[in-house]
Amino acid sequence: MTSLRQLEYLVTVVDTGSFTRAAEQLHVTQPALSHQMRALERGLGGPLLERLPRAVRLTPMGRAMLPHARAALADAERARCAARLASGTTAGELQVATVYSVSLGVLPPALRVWRRDRPEVDVRLIEFRHADELREAMAAGEADVALGPRPGDWAGPVRELGVEEFVVVLPADGAVEDDDTGEVDLATLAGCAWVHYAPGNGLAELVDAACAAAGFRPRAAVRTEQTAAAPILAAAGLGPALVPANVLPARFDGRVLRPSVPVRRTLTAYTRAAPDPLTRAFIDTLAKHATVS
Repeated sequence: MTSLRQLEYLVTVVDTGSFTRAAEQLHVTQPALSHQMRALERGLGGPLLERLPRAVRLTPMGRAMLPHARAALADAERARCAARLASGTTAGELQVATVYSVSLGVLPPALRVWRRDRPEVDVRLIEFRHADELREAMAAGEADVALGPRPGDWAGPVRELGVEEFVVVLPADGAVEDDDTGEVDLATLAGCAWVHYAPGNGLAELVDAACAAAGFRPRAAVRTEQTAAAPILAAAGLGPALVPANVLPARFDGRVLRPSVPVRRTLTAYTRAAPDPLTRAFIDTLAKHATVS
């Protein structure tokens, strides 16, 4: 019968890429680790790992098994947290998955409150470049709760947290007419080279869609993986940038304008099944304190 310990061994070997490093991390001997992995493979009826001279590689059977192993370990951790909560304690770890831009602008106020109220609960933050990667990781059991744009075709609970607004950032002396409205028509920036996001970053698609709606395709002067870098580069004069309003610091030297046609996205918290009490408490904290409108 497959045990949680064996599943932990499998995941650790895959994550470290080595039986030696996995044994060190798990505080077991390498022969004991190898014995348990062979027992797991015998019980499942085939090899999960290909042992290479300097690495390990998942077999097709192993690739099919791995997401279920991660999900089982995550479920077990949630069960432990729920039991602690029911017994009057809240110690444990909460695994929160999100996209880069949300961890920068939306999460910090909520995490500050959570840490103040529940210092015994550690939060492990798992970040992804794209909402599709976030959804896939959540479905594979890699986190207790996901925070990001509403996932398509999701069977589990989804809670809407609010709407994230995007703004255009320019240099402080940027020569763009706004008629004192604080707004700008994106079409007037069609001839500019933009501060854009790297391919694979979900915000790159959002910028392309907003500009396409305004009738043009943005030309990139520079592309960045870092959401926080985009407004800084724009303020330095490299080109306009479209950024989440919540990532801008309180004191910011650039010029900030709202698109005349608002650019927004709805943010949600979602889980695979009905959240346990600890996860539900975290989602409630997000709903009250995350920086969304």
